[in-house]
Amino acid sequence: MKNKLKGMRRRLTKYGDEEFALFLRKSFIKGLGYSDTTLDKPIVGIINTYSDYNSCHGNIEELVEFTKAGVLASGALPLAFPTISLHESFAYPSSMYLRNLMSMDTEEMMRSLPMDACVLVGGCDKTVPAQIMGALSADLPFIQLVSGPMSTGSFKGQRVGACTDCRSIWSQFRSGELEESDIVEASNALVSTVGTCGVMGTASTMALMTEALGLMVPGGACAPAVSAQRRRIAEETGVIAVKMALKEHNPRQWLTKSSFENALRVMLAVGGSTNAIVHLSAMAGRMGISLDLDMLEKFGRDTPVIVDLKPSGQGYMEDFDRAGGLIRVLTEIKSLLDLSAMTVTGETLGEVIKRTELTWPQTVVRKIDDPIFSSGGIAVLRGNLAPDGAIIKQSAASANLLVHQGRVVVFNGLEDLEKRIDTDDLDVKSDDILVLRNIGPKGAPGMPEAGLIPIPKKLARLGVKDMVRISDGRMSGTAAGTIILHVAPEAAIGGPLSLVETGDEIRLDVPARELILLVDEAELTRRKSKILPAKISPKRGYGKLFQDHVMQAPDGVDFDFLVYVENEIDK
Repeated sequence: MKNKLKGMRRRLTKYGDEEFALFLRKSFIKGLGYSDTTLDKPIVGIINTYSDYNSCHGNIEELVEFTKAGVLASGALPLAFPTISLHESFAYPSSMYLRNLMSMDTEEMMRSLPMDACVLVGGCDKTVPAQIMGALSADLPFIQLVSGPMSTGSFKGQRVGACTDCRSIWSQFRSGELEESDIVEASNALVSTVGTCGVMGTASTMALMTEALGLMVPGGACAPAVSAQRRRIAEETGVIAVKMALKEHNPRQWLTKSSFENALRVMLAVGGSTNAIVHLSAMAGRMGISLDLDMLEKFGRDTPVIVDLKPSGQGYMEDFDRAGGLIRVLTEIKSLLDLSAMTVTGETLGEVIKRTELTWPQTVVRKIDDPIFSSGGIAVLRGNLAPDGAIIKQSAASANLLVHQGRVVVFNGLEDLEKRIDTDDLDVKSDDILVLRNIGPKGAPGMPEAGLIPIPKKLARLGVKDMVRISDGRMSGTAAGTIILHVAPEAAIGGPLSLVETGDEIRLDVPARELILLVDEAELTRRKSKILPAKISPKRGYGKLFQDHVMQAPDGVDFDFLVYVENEIDK
């Protein structure tokens, strides 16, 4: 038979007789009512990540149906299939811990099932990078479709949305400014519709970076989850997926380092989530492309923040969408981009910008010479406390704390933090520096979003709103504060953070990009000789796999055996 590698003939089940395998496959799927004519068409797989646990994906089943309409209208057969669904607030111990598992699920299902192209339908923080990581390793034509951001609600007459406002409202509650009844009222207002967080958190940042990478329908990142436009984007995604299948337009063949550099520029320009650095590094690693912190620092010096959205600004994603979405940003920073980078449409990024450039007035996206923040929203710090680097979202930090020296109060892990942070006898002052360790990739495990260490309640009641906080973990992209994150190497594998003691002093100098523990080398050597290695030894399952193979933050927290090695991708 001809065309064995197309449609239903792809990846036939191993019975030792390919003709029998095709006969059996078609016999079973005909039980769903398909005809031979339909089954001879190209196949577009559609990943369905709907879950009753996941409000961010509450519209996914609807989007799958509109995607199917686009595929059918273009003469192909759409077949939806499920994978893991991750929600940031429901995955224990964290969704980051399960991101690599979702990437493996995505990759293996794409490898296993017959399809000529795949539509990745996701949205919540870790789902989009997990899907792209898996799809790049599966080496098939694919296109990303996101669920879209939620719409805003109203709390005490104020416009609110998850999850920057979640954190500010909770801080007010901790400080005694709000009552418990207020918190109940707020919880009814913060997530007023399905969809991802409506600020520039990780979900929004990943959607915008994915569009900048050329892996999404142009204009597909910002439309609200509940809008008619989101449905039309889903239909167009199906149409493009068929074209990609017919032309074998595989992103793995045309994504370049410049594509990822464009995405990095966008992340900086929109004031994006610090988590995006980890995810973009992991995605690039599946291509054998290295994105190091030196590149982030270099780009950060000359890429201004020009989008006025929380947590770096004041607006919400629905405002960004009305202002024109990502194309506004691309138009402003096009001098910093490689416009020859390819996209899923078959056009270059420059061609997409040229045909969709917007000029009508708006206030959400600033001109490049009138930015929200003059240099990159994220800065890379180095020093004896972080020899492999650490980061700070300086655009969301307190200006008076960007240069600071203070006494250290150390918490040895999440249990220690929870036990002591709100005790009245905690020895802490407002100009101290809080350090939380053992929440890195191996230490937690899974590098949870615990880096936004709460202001001790005794200080919060006095009106303290921010302090310098340092950890080897992550924080939500929706959060704000003077927070140093991703300290590498992490404490659990013997990084310098493991040597810090309460009473030490640390100097932070963001303009100089320094993070220094003010303890002499002889004393650090003495302390190191007394540190026992962390006992992290799961005996079975995914936990063992994770501990044996997870890499550090600068490497994307991917598994070492999933990083691309030339000639090892199974085609």
